[in-house]
Amino acid sequence: MKLNKNIFVYAVLVTLGLSSCTKDFTDVNTDPIGEAEVDPNRIMTFPLVNILNANLVRNRNFNNELMQVTVDRNDAEGRVFRYDIRRTWADYTWNTWYVNATDLKDIYAIASKPGSVNKSYQGISLITQAWVYQLITDTYGDVPYTEANEGRYGNYQPVFDKQKDIYLDLFEKLEQANELLKENAEIVATSDPVYRGDIAKWRRFGNSLYLRLLLRVSGKAEVANDVIAKIKEIVDTNPGNYPIMENNSHTARILWNGTNSTTAAFSSPLMVSVRPVDFRGPGIASFFIDNLVVWNDPRIQAAYGANNVNRFGIRPGLSGYVGIPSGYAPGTSVEVQSRFYSQGETNNPLTLQIDPNTGIMMNCAEVDFILAEAAAKGWISGSARTYYYKGIADAINYWIPSLMAGGANDPAVLSYATAADIVWDDNLPLENLTPGTLSKMLLIHQQKYYALFLVDFQQWFEYRRTSYPILPKGAGLANGGKMPARLNYPLITQSTNPTNYKNAVAVQGSDDINTLVWWQKP
Repeated sequence: MKLNKNIFVYAVLVTLGLSSCTKDFTDVNTDPIGEAEVDPNRIMTFPLVNILNANLVRNRNFNNELMQVTVDRNDAEGRVFRYDIRRTWADYTWNTWYVNATDLKDIYAIASKPGSVNKSYQGISLITQAWVYQLITDTYGDVPYTEANEGRYGNYQPVFDKQKDIYLDLFEKLEQANELLKENAEIVATSDPVYRGDIAKWRRFGNSLYLRLLLRVSGKAEVANDVIAKIKEIVDTNPGNYPIMENNSHTARILWNGTNSTTAAFSSPLMVSVRPVDFRGPGIASFFIDNLVVWNDPRIQAAYGANNVNRFGIRPGLSGYVGIPSGYAPGTSVEVQSRFYSQGETNNPLTLQIDPNTGIMMNCAEVDFILAEAAAKGWISGSARTYYYKGIADAINYWIPSLMAGGANDPAVLSYATAADIVWDDNLPLENLTPGTLSKMLLIHQQKYYALFLVDFQQWFEYRRTSYPILPKGAGLANGGKMPARLNYPLITQSTNPTNYKNAVAVQGSDDINTLVWWQKP
């Protein structure tokens, strides 16, 4: 929302207006180099890169700690893996997402001006707005939306919209984007760090994001019928009008080091923002590594990596792939064996810290597992078994492209599932949260968990929606052992927007990590 920046700029302008009375004020105070207006291609790249930077940084040190991918070795207070969440965790993503959402909204406004209308930039703007506002509302709940990013117009205290209303408007944005992108208007390819100007792929991303959002609120009775009907329309009754991701070439991502763009090279934030010593600091959580070991998963087999390092860049300990139990009690002695290799530690070009493939916005495997869940629940006519196996193949193929190229029907997929004892069984119950008991939802969400590796907060969001995968609970968990349901609002919002903040808390509930957001409530 750029609150501080806008207030400062406004104050400066007022001061200049009061203290300058010369007749050539405009000429003197006009930047002779700058531009009053800018084309969409000039502002598209950097907000996307900035948001993805923040997403990947917080995926590493927040999502991964909550969701038992990694475990911090620090035994002090405020450890995320123990659900001991300090209020300052809320600030970074809030500030980054809102500030960069301003540019994403500007793209639509600029691409709508008479004489320079470009429906593709309009559609891309709506899709990327839906992407970032979904992150905001799923993290915090009710948030500024309709009046957000209006500080330049003097609105420094935007109202908080209800999450239900935000979601319904995001659906509208994605519907509009789908129609706009049908025109396939050309954009400047070098302005697009995601698809290099391939409008058809942007359309697939928008509709796939639509499925993500529809599924997330499908448990709310007040919207369930309409949501399920829309999922069926997208997948079954009118798929020609709603193309979605079908293979990994459709994955929405920014490939670091300039692979996607001919105009700029962007380094991974895991390299720029994280020191090598800090990157290799956390140990791998037992939950994350144990499943991969039991499944003999190719993503941790050195045969598919480089220089004898596996594709996930995980260093085995002296006893092999051994993790740390998450939520261990303070004062407990734990030994770190398995951890991620860091930049410069090996000659492996696939170490995650410098891997160009980590900039994921949404991948095809997530779509497969969305469809698997919808089919398992009887919402669509497709085969849950086929979608499930395709999800496994696409998730592994993202990291090892040649291994399961045949998708759901590749013999390697069934061989993998059989050896791992995760074969799809139509006779399993849909749900069963008893540890050690198989169900269709457990099979789907165990694999989806790994497909969402490195994808912002999606593992956390899906766990909050479904309670899958079933995570072990350590003896040292704070917060009564309850997974945090949201982040609190940043302190600066309380001080700069007190009335609307209080109104939001009165509607949503106490501003703490245990207050459920709308789609989590019964």
